Amino acid sequence: MPAHQTGEAHRITNDIDSRENLMTTTERTSKTWFITGASRGFGREWTEAALDRGDRVAATARNVDSLGDLVEKYGDAVLPLRLDVTDKAAVDVAVAHSIERFGHLDVVVNNAGYGLFGAIEEVSAEEARAQIETNLFGALWVTKAVVPHLRERGSGHIIQVSSIGGINAYANLGLYHASKWGLEGFSQALALELAPFGVHVTLIEPANYSTDWSGASAAHSAPLDFYEPARAARAARIRPGAVGVPSATRAAILAVVDADQPPLRIFFGRNMIEQATTEYEQRIAGWEAWRTVSEAAHGNPTE
Repeated sequence: MPAHQTGEAHRITNDIDSRENLMTTTERTSKTWFITGASRGFGREWTEAALDRGDRVAATARNVDSLGDLVEKYGDAVLPLRLDVTDKAAVDVAVAHSIERFGHLDVVVNNAGYGLFGAIEEVSAEEARAQIETNLFGALWVTKAVVPHLRERGSGHIIQVSSIGGINAYANLGLYHASKWGLEGFSQALALELAPFGVHVTLIEPANYSTDWSGASAAHSAPLDFYEPARAARAARIRPGAVGVPSATRAAILAVVDADQPPLRIFFGRNMIEQATTEYEQRIAGWEAWRTVSEAAHGNPTE
């Protein structure tokens, strides 16, 4: 066992290695989930993972027709709900309906979102607002809607789908990063606020996966020729073997929600620790290089 992998993390690893243990319902209490963006990508994978092991899911999507096959297969265990997460009133209704239908919620997954590709100069005001409204405010509205219920119950787990782009930044994705950095910030504060009530918060930070995030679901700003080198450089960094398989995250998400002490943050995908280490080493080096100026800016409080 690696030196850094002890206790709870080691137990979770063993669970992931034994998929059968994760899928059984004989030795655990079933959970009730609320998942946004359940029609495809991670949302679809995690909805099916939960239902396959006997959990219940309120599955939301902009187009509920895409959830019809789940209703046929799982019956009353799944509640399909049409939802645009940017509509706060609709979010409140969907959460209330889910609680009324199932009695309570245990796991809330803020997965709805998309990627906006464009240099900062290229992004229009409308595109910028739409990105923040969906990726940041959408998650905020769902979070605010479920917190009173979870707090009063004294249990529950909020899963926020962030990204490696929630701790790092790359050219041509500036507004996407803004949405995910905002999600990271309010979710860390939320975790501190809810810990006394027995409610957990986890930020899932996926690597690049073969989902619709950069495909059919993505938005692209009108390109300006002088940013083509930045786009080409980003495309060159993406290696085929580095793109993750979405279905492989099923066991991982179940391990996270079943953990007694789940992490505040967890990467999904390979080589993420290395990227994060490089990013934070560069930040620390920059701060250290300017330490003298930083401390001088404090002044002398005793004067």
